[in-house]
Amino acid sequence: MRTAEIRQRFLDFFAARGHTVVPSAPLPTPDPTLLFVNAGMVPFKPYLTGEAAPPWARAASVQKCVRTLDIEEVGRTTRHGSFFQMNGNFSFGDYFKEEAVSFAWELSTTPVAEGGYGLDPARIWVTVHHSDDEARALWRRIAQLPDERIVARGDEDNFWSMGVPGPCGPCSELYYDRGPAYGRAGGPAVDEERYMEFWNLVFMQYERGEGTGKSGYPILGDLPRRNIDTGMGLERMATLLQGVDNLYEIDETRPVLDRAAALAGVRYGDEEQADVRLRVVADHVRTALMLLADGTAPGNEGRGYVLRRILRRAVRSMRQLGHEEPALVELLAVARDCMAPSYPEVAEAYERIAARAGAEEDAFRATLRQGTTVLDTAVARVREEGARQLPGAQAFLLHDTYGFPLDLTLEMAAEQGVEVDREGFAALMREQRERARADARARKSGGTGDTSALRAVLDANGPTDWRAWEALTTESRVLALLGAEGPVPAAREGEIVTAVLDRTPFYAESGGQESDTGTLSGASVEAEVLDVQRPLPGLVAHRIRITAGSLAPGETLHAAVDPEWRLGARQAHSGTHVLHAALREVLGPTALQSGSYNRPGYLRLDFPWRGALSATVRSEVEEAANRALRRDLPVGVRWMTLPEAKELGALALFDETYGEQVRVVEIGGAWSRELCGGTHVGHASQIGTVALTSESSVGAGMRRLEAAVGVEGFGYLARERDLVTRIAEQLQAPRAELPDRIAGLLDRLRTADRENQRLRQRATEERAAALARAAEPVDGVVTVTATAEEGGGTDEARALATAVRDRLPARAPGVAAVGVPTGERAVVVIAVNRAAREAGLAADALVKRLLDGRGGGSPDLAQGGGTPAARLAELLTRVPRLTTPSR
Repeated sequence: MRTAEIRQRFLDFFAARGHTVVPSAPLPTPDPTLLFVNAGMVPFKPYLTGEAAPPWARAASVQKCVRTLDIEEVGRTTRHGSFFQMNGNFSFGDYFKEEAVSFAWELSTTPVAEGGYGLDPARIWVTVHHSDDEARALWRRIAQLPDERIVARGDEDNFWSMGVPGPCGPCSELYYDRGPAYGRAGGPAVDEERYMEFWNLVFMQYERGEGTGKSGYPILGDLPRRNIDTGMGLERMATLLQGVDNLYEIDETRPVLDRAAALAGVRYGDEEQADVRLRVVADHVRTALMLLADGTAPGNEGRGYVLRRILRRAVRSMRQLGHEEPALVELLAVARDCMAPSYPEVAEAYERIAARAGAEEDAFRATLRQGTTVLDTAVARVREEGARQLPGAQAFLLHDTYGFPLDLTLEMAAEQGVEVDREGFAALMREQRERARADARARKSGGTGDTSALRAVLDANGPTDWRAWEALTTESRVLALLGAEGPVPAAREGEIVTAVLDRTPFYAESGGQESDTGTLSGASVEAEVLDVQRPLPGLVAHRIRITAGSLAPGETLHAAVDPEWRLGARQAHSGTHVLHAALREVLGPTALQSGSYNRPGYLRLDFPWRGALSATVRSEVEEAANRALRRDLPVGVRWMTLPEAKELGALALFDETYGEQVRVVEIGGAWSRELCGGTHVGHASQIGTVALTSESSVGAGMRRLEAAVGVEGFGYLARERDLVTRIAEQLQAPRAELPDRIAGLLDRLRTADRENQRLRQRATEERAAALARAAEPVDGVVTVTATAEEGGGTDEARALATAVRDRLPARAPGVAAVGVPTGERAVVVIAVNRAAREAGLAADALVKRLLDGRGGGSPDLAQGGGTPAARLAELLTRVPRLTTPSR
């Protein structure tokens, strides 16, 4: 049974039993504690924890998940995968243990011809928590399981919580006996390779308190409403039903592995190390496909860094298998064909996916070349110092700056007999992660650094009455004031605190739109609003500075958004939609926004594209945007279900999470139709103008457009006009003739530069000839030292060194060393002829001996620097001593 059918049978089974089928959430998640959805229950977390009211009593989903904490284990064993799918059925205060057990047993054992999975009931084992007599009795009654196949286990294995105070409860897991070929008999407590877990039923019935570990916390009592959360590993069920050994051999993974093996000219199963690398490629290519399809772009931070690392590990693994040519696009096409039956969007977005992955692969191949040079130099320095360990800081530099995975650094250093300070590297990585997490937590929590106090406010008062779509002012009551350490009784003039109001007109930063600014005023206080965030679903937090008086919880305030700011924000956000539509009109549907930011007067939009946009294309995009403004296209808002919005062709942003009802913003109907929660103008003409100010690269295969809108857009155009006027006046030429006049000037400058270059080259050749004629051999080696003019730089030093070398006698060993000051430091270039190399004199070795290990290059030409310019003359006098055999 193919994986896509296993998936559909699960959804059909639960839909027929009153469950609402909920589409998989995108992999990127707005949860500030996660980068990606890593479990099937993550999208349902607000309903399971009571943060929000569930829109359904029963739900079922097949959720895409990514876990990368154990990415180093991927491929080393056949049990780890970074991308996986979790089938889940959920009950929110509806059914409980009996129905959950009954559903799981029925679907697992019902014959295939009747819509089930057809597993042999005699080979199914279950585990229960040792205290859960109810679950044990249910398995006996419903499944007729004997006691020996109902295994009691402790908290470590069969008790679930989220690691923080909140819901918890026992769980029951289903295992399938794969037979003696996979291990020892005796059940899952003896061998979990033979007895494969395929379904976990979590019975949320208790509330836990503070504590650590799996059991180091008190049970505070029963939950007022009991929930069910189950998870069936789709890849595990496919492994069982397809009769293969592991997840790398199912129909969604094995074709990628086989294609990688064919490209590399190896056969899976012949050699363990090659098998590990093939599994890495198969897993990472599939994971990258799904992340790219969901809008994640390779980058240096957060989600982008995870994706970049996954792509680069795949490229490196192909390289280790002996395949040096680009491979990602071809392998991704195989993964696309495997996944499209379940996720048609990967086929629809494949052109964009392939372009982005191909650009990342090209960039990493260049990185490998550059980083290898840096690593080789660092290793050479370590060895010359008599050490055996590359510092952790150097490994971190390679990782952070050049994108080298640590294991690549370890491998390449080991090949040269050097170890790596892994502890030092790990310490620097921890520091970097903690800084990033702290920044993200502080930003998302409205500056409090901890959401627990905010959660208490939400629990006590309910969601914020948010009026940003329809109002600029509200009369509001202060529910709480919080500082960095938690709630505060009052805030006085000059202090900055977080204020939670019962209602607010302020837009909270989201969807790329900057938060509103404005004021809060009351009988005895004035405050300015600095930032507005949504640290928890349904709660709006205001970062404020008290400018006069004092403020305490319970006081009534007049909350007022700065109307000019809001007007500019509306213009910028609508302008972003207009520019996005114009871009797609000119470039086609693959130019899909992958990120945006807008504030009054300014917007930027990132999109996948290989290569810079020409001036003509930029003008076409700008013209298409402003044409929409001139037509005064209407801007409208419609509410509908997510499937209805997708059917209508509305574009969704992948970093957002959408509910059952979504807000669709249209500009000119179908011309621009996007899911959006931002504030917008009423008609396109109210944007004023869209003036492109920049088009640039923001990473491999990713471009960024920036534009000024509204009054700022007109100001930008006025400044451009003034600049053209001044240039025309200075050149004494009409504006229409400026391009030709400037082109003529540039042509004359280039001609003059070529003449200067010719004269410099002649001077270099004449000086080189004179230096070579004056050279005398010392102990059989002809050595020439000289200093290039400071203005010439390293290029002139290199040209002089090679010109001298080429004029030395061919039969005698010859060495030319040329130094040049570059500011306060100096660079030395050494060139040697063939006779010198045959005599054992190598340019790269001479440079390193001269400069105490600094520098590098090839045996015939090398350079190094770092020496104070004042010591250059003295340094050059040491060269002859390095070239004579006696020295």
